[in-house]
Amino acid sequence: MSPDTSVLDNPIWHALTSAHAHLAEGDDLARRYPVDMGPLTGMKEQSTQAYASLAKILGPDDVSVLFLESPPTLPDGWRLLQCFPMEQMIGLEPPQINHHGFDIKELGAEDISEMRKLAEATEPGPFRRRTIELGGYKGIQADGQLASMAGQRCTLTSFIEVSAVCTWPEFRGRGYANALVSTVANGIFAQNKTPFLGVRQDNANAIRVYEKAGFRIRRALYVVVLKRPL
Repeated sequence: MSPDTSVLDNPIWHALTSAHAHLAEGDDLARRYPVDMGPLTGMKEQSTQAYASLAKILGPDDVSVLFLESPPTLPDGWRLLQCFPMEQMIGLEPPQINHHGFDIKELGAEDISEMRKLAEATEPGPFRRRTIELGGYKGIQADGQLASMAGQRCTLTSFIEVSAVCTWPEFRGRGYANALVSTVANGIFAQNKTPFLGVRQDNANAIRVYEKAGFRIRRALYVVVLKRPL
């Protein structure tokens, strides 16, 4: 029986109330990952009460990142930093991996410095000191440095998000991202879970990479970046 994909309409919330509940900070209306893991937050629904709960777990300058089904309806005082649509894509079956001779390595604590530099330069999404603990990080070395990486982020009961897919500009076009996304996705399928990911609607090149790795667009969501009222 296929898993219920409706939980992916609100993936961060369902991660923080299921497989990642042990990481969650918050209550029955709003939850967040630890600050040093990342800014992802989830709400049960958009409501005045849920935003009030979210405000309680955010510091004055903490950034909150939400994935919403519709544009935000913010109570007075909330500071909206960004809002843009993304395509949510889901893996339909384990992809075939063509390594092209790439040496794909598992990334660990000794790689965090290089991983953070790569993420800061390419902006695949927030990558912080403990983000690696979310698991499944793989990388490709080239010319003596970490050239490309991908890993996991939100884990739900039946789904795991592929995240932090990034490559230094000088190493793009070599197939690194496809090989890494395919490897991470296969690792998720091996856990009897289904991979999914999010990508900006205007990032046509990335969408093509993910389609080659067997992902298909499921629906659109809104990425909302905000801060609580002062």
